[in-house]
Amino acid sequence: MQSRQSAATLSLSGFIALAVAMGIGRFAFTPMLPMMQHDAGLGLSEGGWLASANYLGYLLGALMAASVPWPATVQLRAGLALVIVTTAAMGVTDSWGSWLAWRFIAGVASAWVLVSTSSLCLGRLAALGQSRRAGQVFAGVGSGIALAGLLCMGLTLAAVSSSHAWLALGLAALLGAWGARSLWSLPSDPMGAASAAQPSPASGTSPSALKNHWKLILCYGLFGFGYILPATFLPAQAKLLVADPALFGLAWPLFGLAAALSTLLTSRLTAVFPRRTVWAVAQVVMAAGVLLPIAWPSLFAIIIAAVCVGGTFMVATMLGMQEAQAAAGPGQARKLMAALTASFAAGQLAGPIVFSVTHQYISAGLGSALILGAAGLLLSSYLLLKSGHKKEGIVHEG
Repeated sequence: MQSRQSAATLSLSGFIALAVAMGIGRFAFTPMLPMMQHDAGLGLSEGGWLASANYLGYLLGALMAASVPWPATVQLRAGLALVIVTTAAMGVTDSWGSWLAWRFIAGVASAWVLVSTSSLCLGRLAALGQSRRAGQVFAGVGSGIALAGLLCMGLTLAAVSSSHAWLALGLAALLGAWGARSLWSLPSDPMGAASAAQPSPASGTSPSALKNHWKLILCYGLFGFGYILPATFLPAQAKLLVADPALFGLAWPLFGLAAALSTLLTSRLTAVFPRRTVWAVAQVVMAAGVLLPIAWPSLFAIIIAAVCVGGTFMVATMLGMQEAQAAAGPGQARKLMAALTASFAAGQLAGPIVFSVTHQYISAGLGSALILGAAGLLLSSYLLLKSGHKKEGIVHEG
């Protein structure tokens, strides 16, 4: 009974921490963008640069998380504190330069929380024989996105300014950090000894190891590029089609809800179909969702797009990591996972920059950016399927 209670506490705390870090620290800017366009005069090009600052911070934060010699609990507290402060700071400053700084730091902090939460939760859950609860922890990502979107929609309907909305999100982040406090009040990681017995990330690796999996790395980077464009600009695209904030504001909460629920179905699919096939099909569905509002400009199309994109991005994320583990084998899996993560971060960083540059210099609209993102997703799916369904490694879970 005690182990079940401990596992449940861990899962809930990790769920909340990821909801704060990802739902607010990383992705709250997406539902906030239409509000800032309305009352802060923020342009789409400027919005793209703010999004890119957050993604660059996330990339740097992920690199720092692996090298800074802090205990995971310290890294977690520092990350959550920075998410709270930078979110509130968005509401008390009014210059684009300061917003760039806050979004960059929030990206760094959200990466710290993701890495430290994974380290603290997954090892303890494995020690308790409750590894299957890891899915509950990572459901916090989609749930945080959905809750942040609903909060922004409600504040928009109440005619609350974007600056006050950022302060409300900062308060929500503060409450969430309080709810996740058990993560740093628990004893040290019980998996420490087991982890020490495992080969280090550098052991058993060679430069050729990554070269052998360059297609997998490229596919994951194309996924990052293709997904981040609709993830960033979907509410803004909805606003162009529908003036009523009660309607276009639903796009982002639906996105998050679909993300939270989608991983529950994935294990059943991968029990029947190869991982790469499921991954490729998920990206085709995402591409269809990206293109639908362009071919059929309507609120219904936006809703379908939100479900298609939100319902597949966590599937592709999870399957990419599982495929890396199976393809690389013992001693090299961590290195390949790191390469995939870096490729994804580079792809999602490039997406908004490409949009901002094309929008500013050749007056390209949202439609052109979404078409480019869909093309990246389809190319990734083609490469995954072309690589063939090699014999997959066996990954034991739970």
